[in-house]
Amino acid sequence: MSALYSRNKDLMRNKKQQQETPPCSPSPTSKTFKHDRISRLDSGSSNSSSVDSFSDRLLSRTSSYTRRENRLSSLSKVEQEDSVKDYKKLYEEALTENEKLKAKLQEAQLELSEVKTQLEKATQKQDRISDKSSMLEMEKREKRALERKVSEMEEELKVLTELKSDNQRLKDENGALIRVISKLSK
Repeated sequence: MSALYSRNKDLMRNKKQQQETPPCSPSPTSKTFKHDRISRLDSGSSNSSSVDSFSDRLLSRTSSYTRRENRLSSLSKVEQEDSVKDYKKLYEEALTENEKLKAKLQEAQLELSEVKTQLEKATQKQDRISDKSSMLEMEKREKRALERKVSEMEEELKVLTELKSDNQRLKDENGALIRVISKLSK
């Protein structure tokens, strides 16, 4: 098959060269084709030396084709072996790469779980802090309310002490008036 391919390739090259060369000057390959035709036609009517040279040329041409085919087949075998080796090598490389990526993935998952736990702890701590801060605010409000009540009570106490003193003074005056009235009524 490679020989057929190389022959077709040579023919395509020859046709290309024929198209590229001007029609007035025959190409070297067309000269050899004409020469081969002439030599084949002449071989029937010529002497044995021309037949020998023709057969020698034919043998050399076939041997060059077989050598080329052998070379191409050995190259294709080497390429096939290399490609098989390359596939094995690529497969092994892909496996090692997969293992590395799996290990990295596991590390990343562990790191992610650690970060999640740290985040949960931080949010819980923040919740506690916010709870504490809300409790502190509530306590502050309560303290302010209690302080207001205390100040109101102190004012009431002051008023009460004033009232007591007024009451005592009034009692004293009442007592004095009762004595004066009792002295006058006697």
